[in-house]
Amino acid sequence: MLFHSQLFVFLFLPVALCCFYAARRAVPREYAVIALSFVFYGWADIRFVPLLACSILLNWALAFVIREHRSMIALWAGVVANLATIGYFKYKNFFLENIEFLVGIDWEPSPILLPIGISFFTFQQISYLADVHGGRAPVYPLRKYAFYVSYFPQLIAGPIVRHNELIPNMDLDPWRPGVAERIARGTVLFVVGLVKKFAIADQIAPHANIVYAAARDGAVSTADAWTGTLAFTIQIYFDFSAYSDMAIGLAMMMGFIIPANFDAPYKALSIRDFWRRWHMTLSRFLRDYVYIPLGGNRFGVGRQIAAQFITMTLCGLWHGAGWTFLLWGVWHAVGMSANLLWSRDGRTLQPIAAWIVTMLFVIGGWVLFRAETFGAAQTIYLAMFGLGDVVSHIGGFNVWLALAGAVIACFGPTSQDVALMRLRPWRPLAAVAAIGLFVVMLEVGKGQPIDFIYFEF
Repeated sequence: MLFHSQLFVFLFLPVALCCFYAARRAVPREYAVIALSFVFYGWADIRFVPLLACSILLNWALAFVIREHRSMIALWAGVVANLATIGYFKYKNFFLENIEFLVGIDWEPSPILLPIGISFFTFQQISYLADVHGGRAPVYPLRKYAFYVSYFPQLIAGPIVRHNELIPNMDLDPWRPGVAERIARGTVLFVVGLVKKFAIADQIAPHANIVYAAARDGAVSTADAWTGTLAFTIQIYFDFSAYSDMAIGLAMMMGFIIPANFDAPYKALSIRDFWRRWHMTLSRFLRDYVYIPLGGNRFGVGRQIAAQFITMTLCGLWHGAGWTFLLWGVWHAVGMSANLLWSRDGRTLQPIAAWIVTMLFVIGGWVLFRAETFGAAQTIYLAMFGLGDVVSHIGGFNVWLALAGAVIACFGPTSQDVALMRLRPWRPLAAVAAIGLFVVMLEVGKGQPIDFIYFEF
């Protein structure tokens, strides 16, 4: 079920809010949200539901063993079980294809349906098991743990929420003072995300799709390579940040504050700064559960660079089962390592120069992220350096929309800053938000809503 579908906005969400606020006690309220979350998750394919349920039960049981015995074996069993689940559904065919290539065995890949959000809820549970082992988390009652993992606003594409950011708030009275403001601000943030998805991301996406399809099949012009890549640069930010805005807004409607996932990443002045601003909850997970355990910055620059390469390579693979994703992770590891060595020598760039270098590096990386093959990526890169077709054969690039998106992303305030901090109660503003929701829902009703990009991961 998509956040930006009429079914969700006009049926599921009102039912969820009514059930949540009608329950006067925490226990029935939590069970109601769990049931609704499983309905939400199983709407696309009911076969996903047993996997989610078994994953919750297994990890909850392992948490008991880890707490009682401080068992490193149980912790690693949980980590391996979670990674094996991702590995089977997401990477099985990728690994077998590469084994086939190396040993020359003729193998026919079997179709595997990727459960939506599997990378998100498995990482969330890995973090919980690690926190239980480290004494940073208790073993919660099953219903609270099931609520935490399955909570529908963040289940499909994050943010990756930690246990202490959601579970302690479950016992709070939803009718406590400030309920009207929380619902209003959450609704505004949801509408902002909805508009970002429909009015910017989905409108600029077709040009990027056409350009990269052409690069896969043949040559593209220099102009097309740049406009297609810039279109994707804008699309992926507004698409993914829109989902995060909507998730945070939905949680706020129920009185929960879940962590932000974006902090104006296209304002970053270095690659390290970019990853502090982009997909912040994933960056935080990789820092705390991969980078720091590998040594972080505690054992010299060589060990730090090695930890960065391992962490970012895993980050690339997390995003997709393909060599282009892996190389995208390595690309950013190179950038972060260069950034580290540059800063260690005390060198600096003027802010404008630093921003230009960072954005060119990020845009160059998006080519690998978007291209389906190395051949397509090579075609785009060659064209970007002036080695493509002279004449553009692809139209449809909306310059004004791209410019508006770039200005908002690079110079505007964040959605959370506007909706949660700056806005003040004002009836005309409420009317504008309601009209925006109504207009977008009418447009969405004209066709099938487009999935979020990160549903693929």
